[in-house]
Amino acid sequence: MSQTFATADLDGRRATVVADDGVPIAVRTFGAEQAPLTVVFVHGHCLHTESWAFLREQLLRHWDADTRMVFYDHRGHGESGHAHHATYTIDQLATDLDAVLRAVAPAGPVVLVGHSMGAMVLLAYARLFPAAIGARVAGIALIAGAAGGITEVGLGRLLNRHAVASLQHAVVRAPRVMQASKRLSRWIFGPLIREASAGTRRVNPRVASIATAALGETSLLTVAAFLSSLLDFDEARTLARLGDLPALVLAGSADLMVPFTHSVVLASQLAGAELVRVEGAGHSVILERAEEVAHSIAALVDRAGSGLRGRYAVAG
Repeated sequence: MSQTFATADLDGRRATVVADDGVPIAVRTFGAEQAPLTVVFVHGHCLHTESWAFLREQLLRHWDADTRMVFYDHRGHGESGHAHHATYTIDQLATDLDAVLRAVAPAGPVVLVGHSMGAMVLLAYARLFPAAIGARVAGIALIAGAAGGITEVGLGRLLNRHAVASLQHAVVRAPRVMQASKRLSRWIFGPLIREASAGTRRVNPRVASIATAALGETSLLTVAAFLSSLLDFDEARTLARLGDLPALVLAGSADLMVPFTHSVVLASQLAGAELVRVEGAGHSVILERAEEVAHSIAALVDRAGSGLRGRYAVAG
């Protein structure tokens, strides 16, 4: 049974949700608790809630207290607690999302927004908690996401199952040595990762600092443990469960990590999807082009709200 403990904060309201297996999940909320609709943001691999910082700033200008926003860190990421590496799976993250919803948004409609691995978590959530789709979940945004096949195109082709297994074994057996080697790897590969995330435009220094900080703060155990789940990820059959639910599928045209072709496939399988291609943006589209992404999310929330009003009007 999840629990929540809250403390006030000038920059939103902080809370700790205790997941079903006891792992503390760090949560931040903005807006009135009585708001008629809640938007929940689910971040990607090796990131944390600050990856939404630019987008949050845009949406706070756009929305008033009628819309509540919830941000949280996955287990092993940001300010959330660490857990046994065996629990570092996308299915477990979907279960953690359910715990967050039960604790901080137990009633009323929600719109779910996921970026990268976060988008994958939303698809796993739809499979594990199908009764919530179209009932509590009034809309879904899949940003720089995929339903599977991430090793077939883009940088995911570099992921080798044997190499991933060897890395995971080494991290578990010698975490201190591997953490030291991670510092060297970050120095060598950090610029490459930033360029791959940033697309064709010059990297904004603040974008680069957030990306670098997230990479540096994430433990190598967390980085490595989730790779198996990403390699095996396949939720193609889950897309049908979303039916005509209002959906946003958005990605950058220059995304090297999860190429735009994945978004085309997603949108083609979702009857209620709007497909948005952000020209020149990379995998970190939520940082690079926050204003454009915010506009698309606001439009999705409007569509979800209209659907809810139409449903209640028919019911009445």
